[in-house]
Amino acid sequence: MTEGFTDKPDQAAALRRLLAERDEELGVLRAERDGLRARSDARQAEIDKLRFLIRQLQRALYGRRSEKSDPEQLQLGLEDLEQSIAMAEAATQAAQPGGRPALTSRRNRGNLPKDLPREEIVIEPESKACPCCGGAMHIIGEDVAEQLDIVPAQFKVIVTRRPRYGCRACEGAVVQAPAPNRPIDGGMATEALIAHVIVSKYADHCPLYRQAQIFARHGIDLDRSTLAQWVGRAAWWLDLLYQRLLDGILASPVIFSDDTPLPVLDPGRGRTKTGRLWGYGRDERPWRGGAPPAIAYVYSQGRSHQYPLQQLNRFNGVLQVDAYQAYDRLVAERRDGSVVLAHCWAHSRRKFYEVEQATRSPIATEAIRHIAELYAVEAEIRGLTAEARRAGRHERSRPMVEAFKPWLEEQLRRIPGRGSLAEAIRYMLSRWHSLTLFLDDGRVELDTNAIERAIRPITLGRKNALFAGSDGGARSWAIIASLIQTAKLNQVEPFAYLRDVLQQLVAGHTVNRLDELLPWNWKPAPAAIAA
Repeated sequence: MTEGFTDKPDQAAALRRLLAERDEELGVLRAERDGLRARSDARQAEIDKLRFLIRQLQRALYGRRSEKSDPEQLQLGLEDLEQSIAMAEAATQAAQPGGRPALTSRRNRGNLPKDLPREEIVIEPESKACPCCGGAMHIIGEDVAEQLDIVPAQFKVIVTRRPRYGCRACEGAVVQAPAPNRPIDGGMATEALIAHVIVSKYADHCPLYRQAQIFARHGIDLDRSTLAQWVGRAAWWLDLLYQRLLDGILASPVIFSDDTPLPVLDPGRGRTKTGRLWGYGRDERPWRGGAPPAIAYVYSQGRSHQYPLQQLNRFNGVLQVDAYQAYDRLVAERRDGSVVLAHCWAHSRRKFYEVEQATRSPIATEAIRHIAELYAVEAEIRGLTAEARRAGRHERSRPMVEAFKPWLEEQLRRIPGRGSLAEAIRYMLSRWHSLTLFLDDGRVELDTNAIERAIRPITLGRKNALFAGSDGGARSWAIIASLIQTAKLNQVEPFAYLRDVLQQLVAGHTVNRLDELLPWNWKPAPAAIAA
C-alpha cells in the first residue's frame, strides 16, 4: 500500500509536465496561427485598398469626370496597381496550407485561339500497375491544361537565285527568269518586314529609333534612316489605296470630322511647327447602314478654314462636327444646301460640366440631367434602322428637346450675362438647329464620339513619336494610319492585311481593282495564308 501511494506523486508530476509541454506547444501553434492570420489580414487589406484605387481610376476614366482624365496615364496607373495586387495575392496564396488560394481567382484568363499551333506534353504516372492488386490499369479520363507560350521573333534571309542558261551551239543565246518586283529597288526588306515596321510605328507606337535598337539586339544593323526610307516607300505604294478609301468616305451621306495637332519639324527655323491631321470618318453601324466603318486622315500645314473647305469640296450630305467656325464657312459657301451641319451634344454637355464642377451650379446640374435623358433614349434605340430611330426620337426625345429650349432661355434671363454658365447656354442656343437635326434624321448621332475615338490613336502616337519629321512624313503618317485604323475598325489584323496588300501591289495589282484591297473587301492571298 505504501509503495502505491509513493508512485502517485510521480505520476501527477509527469502528467503536469506533459500538460505544460502540451500547453507550450499549443501556445506556439496559436502564435503561428495568429501571425499567419495577421499577415493574411494585412495582405487582404492591401488588396482591398488597391482594388479601391482601381475602382477610383476606372470611375475617373469612364465616369462623369472623364472629360478631365488622361486615359493613357490612367491605364499606366492601373497596370502598376494590378501588378501590386498580383504580388499580394501570390504572397497570400503561398501562406495558405498547401499553397492553395483562399478565394477563387476572378481573372479573365482569355480564350486561346483554336488555330494556334499546339505542342502536346503527356505526363504519365511512374507506374501503371494497380496499387491494390498490381494489375494493369487503363485510361478512364484525363485532365487537360493549356498554357500560352511564345517563340521570340525570328528573322530569316530569303535567298533568290535566278540561274542563267546558255546554249552550247549558240553562244549568244542566254535565258534567265526575270527578277521579281521588290517593294524597294535593290533593298533587302520584304513586304512582311516593311509591314512589321509600319505597324510597330503607327499601331503599336514604337518609334523607328527604338525599332532599330530592337533589330540590333538580334544582331541586325539597321539605322533609323533606313527604316524611315522603308516607311516612305510603303506610303508611296499605299497612296492610291488611301485615296480610294478617302474618296469612298467623302461619297457617304453622313460623315464625322475632327482634327488634332501634329508637331512637324521646320528645318528653316530650327524648331517645330504645328500642322493638323483632319480625320474624316464613317460609321453606319448604329443605324444598320450598308457601308462598313472607315476613317481617313488628311494632313495640312495649319488649321485655317481653307483646308477643310478644300478637303470637303466633293462632299455632299450631313457633316457631324464640333463648333469650329471653318465648317460654318463651308456651309455658307455651299448656298445650295448640299452640306448640313450636325453639332455635338457632348461638347455642349462638357461646358455645363465644367461649370458644375467649378461652381456646383444647380442650373448646370439640371442641364446635364436633361442631356443625360436624351442619351438614355439613344442607348435604347442604338442598332435600329434609321427610320425606327427617327420614330423613337419623335416619340420620346422631341418632347424633351422642346421643353429643354424654353428652360434654357428662361435660365439665361435669370443669370449674369457674362458668366461661364451664360456662355454655355448661349453656345447651345446659337446652334440649336444643328443640335436638333438628329430628331428628323435617324442616321445622325447625338455626338461626334466616333471620330474622337478614331483621333485618339493619333494622339497616343504623337506622344510616343514626338513629331513628324517633315510635311512629307506627316502625309505618310496620314496614309498609313488611315489604313491601319480602318482595318482595326473592321476587325482585320493590320500586319497580315498590310503585308498581303503590299505584296499584291508590288506584284502589279491593277488600279481599277483597288476596291478589292480595301479592308472590308480584303481576302488573304493563298501565299499569305500559307505563311
